[in-house]
Order: sequence, then C-alpha cells, then structure tokens
Amino acid sequence: MSAPPPARGIRLDWTALPIRVRAAVEGWLGEPVAAAATQAGGFSPGVAARLCTTSGRRAFLKAVGPEPNPDSPRFHRREAIIAAALPATAPVPRLLWSFDEGEGGWVALLYEDVDGRQPQMPWQPGELDRVLDALGDLTAALTPSPLPGEIAGLLADEGVFRTAWWGRLLADPPSTLDSWAVPRLPLLADLERQAAALSAGNTLLHLDLRADNLLLTPERVVVVDWPHARIGAAWVDPVFMAPSVAMQGGPDPAILFARHSSSVEAHPEAVTAVIALMAGFFTYSALQPPPPGLPTLRAFQEAQARIAWRWLAERMGGGE
Repeated sequence: MSAPPPARGIRLDWTALPIRVRAAVEGWLGEPVAAAATQAGGFSPGVAARLCTTSGRRAFLKAVGPEPNPDSPRFHRREAIIAAALPATAPVPRLLWSFDEGEGGWVALLYEDVDGRQPQMPWQPGELDRVLDALGDLTAALTPSPLPGEIAGLLADEGVFRTAWWGRLLADPPSTLDSWAVPRLPLLADLERQAAALSAGNTLLHLDLRADNLLLTPERVVVVDWPHARIGAAWVDPVFMAPSVAMQGGPDPAILFARHSSSVEAHPEAVTAVIALMAGFFTYSALQPPPPGLPTLRAFQEAQARIAWRWLAERMGGGE
C-alpha cells in the first residue's frame, strides 16, 4: 500500500509575518519572541508556530493574510469566535488572544502551547484507542452544544451539507468517476439531499477530525482547529473522520465508526445518506484545481473519496 498524501499546507515562518503583526503578538505577550518553531502538519497556509519569549513564556500562533489563500482569514475569524466560546472542560487548547485587521488584512490567533504531538502514521492501535476514547469524552462534553445556534450555526448551514455535490456530478459526469457510482448518480444525488435533515442533533461537532488536528500528550488527547464547527448529530464526526483513518493505516471505516460511542444512536439510513454526501464532497472537490497554498489537498481528498465509495457500496449492497 502506497503512502497517503501528506496533510500539509505551505507554511510561513514567524519572520515572514508583517512587522506590524509580529509587533502586535509581542505586545500582547509583553516581551519579544526569542524562538519560533514552525509546525508542518495541517491543511492551512500561513504561520503555525510554537513561540518562546525571552523569559521562556510559550504560546502557539496561527496567523494568515489574504495571500496565498484569500479564504483562510475567514476561517481564522470563525475559529476565533468558536474557540473563545468553548468550555474549559473540553479537551481543546485555550484561546489566549486574537488579532484581526479586518477585510483584506491579517488574522492571528494565539493559543496556549500544548506540549504534544500528532498521532504516529500509520495509525498505531494503542494511539487510536486513546483517540477514540477521547472523542467519546469530547462528544459528552459538547452535548448539548455549549454554544448557541446563533454562534455555532446548524449542520444544515455548513457549506458541505448545503451543496449538491452529486447533483453537480450528475449534470456533468467526469470520465474519471468511479464505475460503481456512474449508474447510481440519480440515487446518490437523492441521498445527499436528505443528509442535512437526517443528521440534525444537539452536539457541537468539529467536522474536520483527522490525525493532523489531534495532539497527544502523556495525559490527554487535545483536539485543535475548530473553524468548521456546527451543531448536529454526534455520529457525524466519526463518519467524516473514518476515511482518513483508513487511508492512514487504520481500520476500515465501518469498523472505526462502530467503535465510536455515538454510533449506536445513528439510524442506518441517516448514516448512509451522510456517507453519500461525504463521498460526493470528496469526489467533486478532488476534481478541482488545488487551492492556493494547499498543494496536497486534492490528492488527500481523492484518497478519502475512494475509501468513501467502498464504504457506501458495502452499505448499499453493491461492489466496486
């Protein structure tokens, strides 16, 4: 089995930040930054660095401007709102401070520095056990959602759930489309239309759970990067996480999903509809040009799409 595509955006060093942004960060910290270690993993361009000041104070910085990706500041702004409202009991890093220059400018988020690492790839059984236990605890801590709908928004409002991915593919089927999916395009388009209604719930979802958004410390598992958070059914998060785990050496999606504590509450038809929507999202997205600053994203999505197809075919009684 070939190695999966890396989850990696184009990172900028601390010194590449505009001087005014660095001055704002150091002004809040109260002293100069003496060292900055860039963190490579994760799908966002811009700065992602562990900072250490002259007196030894530590913090983690995420910062991005309109270049290279004009959409990234919007995601950072939304993450600042979500992170500031997350409860202290949730296993997430604490947001210390945020900085926003407004439309067309830079956005910076300063978090507590978590002395942890991403899970080892390929997935190791013991680490995956720890992560699944922690995600069960996360679901419990965020059910009911500690954030009101006017802050977090509902799952049906999320772009992934509002877009007719299979509908677009049905209108213009690409030659590379999976042979199993081609004759079923109308059925898949119908399934994805049902997904938002069937996945309503009262849990605050992360919606982007992957190895690169997890940090393991000796004591706990910390879940980072919350710009896509929405309120919906608890079982949606493990559905969306499952293809990346399988792609990176973990168990098949059906096995992983069954191990999550929320899976027992999920209606089979609802799960199938969400898998169909997810497969359409990955399939359509993988066919698009790479977004600025994210050169490996499309290959990462294509690899997940192939796993999602197989999972969907198994649930619908078909083959590849």
